Amino acid sequence: MSTNFKSIPLIDISPLVAKCDDPNAMEDKGVAQVVTLLDRACRDAGFFYVKGHGIPDSLIKDVRHVTHNFFHLPYEEKLKIKLSSDTGYRGYQRIGENITKGVPDRHEAIDCYRELNKGMYGDLGDPLVGTNKWPTDPPNFKKVMEEYLVLCTELSRKIMRGIALALGGSIDEFEGKIAGDPFWVLRIIGYPGVEGSPNNDIGCGAHTDYGLLTLVNQDDDKTALQVRNLSGEWISAVPIPGTFVCNIGDMLKILTNGVYESTLHRVINNSPKFRVCVAYFYETNFDAVISPLDICIKKSDGNKKLQTAVYGEHLVSKVTTNFAY
Repeated sequence: MSTNFKSIPLIDISPLVAKCDDPNAMEDKGVAQVVTLLDRACRDAGFFYVKGHGIPDSLIKDVRHVTHNFFHLPYEEKLKIKLSSDTGYRGYQRIGENITKGVPDRHEAIDCYRELNKGMYGDLGDPLVGTNKWPTDPPNFKKVMEEYLVLCTELSRKIMRGIALALGGSIDEFEGKIAGDPFWVLRIIGYPGVEGSPNNDIGCGAHTDYGLLTLVNQDDDKTALQVRNLSGEWISAVPIPGTFVCNIGDMLKILTNGVYESTLHRVINNSPKFRVCVAYFYETNFDAVISPLDICIKKSDGNKKLQTAVYGEHLVSKVTTNFAY
């Protein structure tokens, strides 16, 4: 379980990024320190910032810039890539069409997934079969996002290697049958500004993420993401330029037998300005059967506390109930 944390830790992961493919990485003092900090952050909050991640700041800003430009288009332009069940739940949804626990969220978004062909995972993946619906305006939108996706996938693999070491496993503990062929999700989200006094409208309701690790790229000048601690207080994830906000998801909670928590979080944009956030979700293999790891059961008094899940089933059950038309 998370603790009564009052702030979200910031970790310079540059030693891990440099050494994570070295099987003897833990012999490096810098890597060992990063691993200790990751372990503490995952136990205490389930959230942390990372700097020294190696993704160019210019690209991080370009991602937000093209996102702002898209959301400022007229609705009829955005609806050219409208999401529906026929598109594999890929594409654009208007404000209020995304539902969290039965309540419409005050945001608009483009949803993208690693592309699936029919029958790739039997019937399991068929609801998400399709190709991503990238806008043609701005004209460089697809190019920027696809470059970004490659780098986020690689960065997430590196951070997960650090988390594997933090749990006392091998550096590639989460690869192979768990995440040797990782699925990914990208949500490109826009939150309208507030006119007049702050009203605490929920931009995105309280939820946990589904997979292993999330990288959040948020506007630098608007505080909106909030994380709940054990006492029920909402702690703001204040933007720190040049960093990602990271959090762990439901599949990592299961794998760690609850040693690490997938923490509730929400978004309330009380700024008068439109806010964007691009969230990259690093997942397990789509058809992975997820069960607590032996090394984590040993950390939990030898008892298996969490039940097995199939990631693709978990994702599809969420996605197919998330939207109102």
